[in-house]
Parts: sequence; C-alpha cells; structure tokens
Amino acid sequence: MQDVHELARGLPHVTVVHGSGGNAVYQVGGKSFVFFRTPRPDAVDPETGDRLPDVIIFWVESEEDKRALVQDPSTPFFTTSHFDGHDSVLVQGSRLGEISRRELAELVQDAWLARASARRRADWLAAHGVP
Repeated sequence: MQDVHELARGLPHVTVVHGSGGNAVYQVGGKSFVFFRTPRPDAVDPETGDRLPDVIIFWVESEEDKRALVQDPSTPFFTTSHFDGHDSVLVQGSRLGEISRRELAELVQDAWLARASARRRADWLAAHGVP
C-alpha cells in the first residue's frame, strides 16, 4: 500500500486530508481521487463476513472504465452496491500485488486525471507527451 501513497503524493497539486478514522484521502483541487476507506458493511470477506480493513477507492474516468476493471476476473478490482453510479473502483490493499507497479501507477494517474481540473489535466498530459 506504500506504493499507492508514494504514487499519489508524486502527482502535482495533491493534498492529503484524513477521514474520521485517520484514513488518507488524496485530493487534487479539493476533489478526492484516491481514498483509503475505513471498514464498512458493504465490503466484506465472502468467507468470514468480516468487514474488509484495507479497501482503497480509485476514481475512474467513466462507467465504461469501471466496468472494464471490475468485470475482468483476472483483476483484483471490485465494486459494491454503495458505489452504483459512482465512477470509482475498489481494491483490497492486500491484493495490490496482483497488478504490476506500472499498472498501479497508471491507475493512480488515471484517478488523478479523472478528478483534476481541465487546465491541470492538460498541463500534465502535455508535460508527459500525451496528446
């Protein structure tokens, strides 16, 4: 999970606020893009029924992007009914090892891009040679 913190902090104009449980919430322009969630009743271990203690929320650009991630059984991404209509995906921190650091970096960057202002997004894309 340390990689998520490092990658999120490495993006421009990022602030970190902390939720009521002390959980980190990464924001750009006051908008969350990566959120470490406290255990909630909608995200539970299917075998034990225990609330998952390590859920991370990543914003995505669209519902289509969300579906692509959560419908692929080879990925650790999921959603819950609480997030119906919300452009985000969830993953357990303990399952981050199932994706490469490069894929994680793209996920964090895409989350930032989904929430950054048009100007910040355009500046970042131009600085990274993305049309």
